[in-house]
Amino acid sequence: METTSRRKAATRADEQAQLDSLLPASRLNRRGFIVTALGAGFALAVQPGAAQSPIKTDSDGLVAGEVKVPAPGGAMAAYRAMPAGKTGLPVVLVVSEIFGVHEYIADVCRRLAKQGYLAIAPELFARFGDPRKYTSIPDLYSDIVAKVSDAEVMADLDACAVWAGKHGGAAARLAITGFCWGGRQVWLYAAHNPALKAGVAWYGRLDGEVNARTPKYPLDQAGQLQAPVLGLYGSADQGIEMDDVKAMQNALARAGGKSQIHVYEGAPHAFHADYRPTYRKEAAEDGWKRMLEWLRQNGV
Repeated sequence: METTSRRKAATRADEQAQLDSLLPASRLNRRGFIVTALGAGFALAVQPGAAQSPIKTDSDGLVAGEVKVPAPGGAMAAYRAMPAGKTGLPVVLVVSEIFGVHEYIADVCRRLAKQGYLAIAPELFARFGDPRKYTSIPDLYSDIVAKVSDAEVMADLDACAVWAGKHGGAAARLAITGFCWGGRQVWLYAAHNPALKAGVAWYGRLDGEVNARTPKYPLDQAGQLQAPVLGLYGSADQGIEMDDVKAMQNALARAGGKSQIHVYEGAPHAFHADYRPTYRKEAAEDGWKRMLEWLRQNGV
């Protein structure tokens, strides 16, 4: 019995060492996961107002809730939803806005699960703090978001894909979708993981400041995408210039392939976020239909 326990412990240690090798040891030694559990409700910085009626998807017929994913540096909290009693499910990685995995992101996972997917949303900011507890967006950005590196995000998403493949998902049918900050990560992940089948990026930034933390942007990698990405953008987005969207469309055209961008005329940033005043029902519902069709067209 003691020998078996030792073997299991050794196996876990070997698996963690493999995961830790995905990132530089110096970074992992400095910082593990600060946030180890997810909270309920919406992020404090973006509480729904009286005029908003957030969509609430039930968990009937689903297995849904928090899971712990072995990742570089330790166990990462994530929200997972999937049809109950099913295996071999197509997998969708769901990447949050800067507000982390709060109720809106969890509901997106449940909506995908109702469509037959294993959807998993990792708390990618957990090494630096809990974004759901911030009331000031500038403070949230400077204290947490600005400290997260793309390398960490790619490694954590890889870890989620591996976990999903061992817990009811089909590793060969992998997709990703993300919103705002997460939309940018969709483009980057499509250039990172050759096993990815498809991506859908909701209003993710296409260009910006280059530094050690964010060395490349989607515009830099339009020619390196290893899976087709559908970009969903609004023409009235005050944070993403239409010049950048047009530049990305041109870059995708030069690169060939199936990736494309659809622009919703008059739609603002975060038009899919039903808990915020920016929500635009028509664009959100059309984008959702386009996303599902895109996944299915590309084998997910």
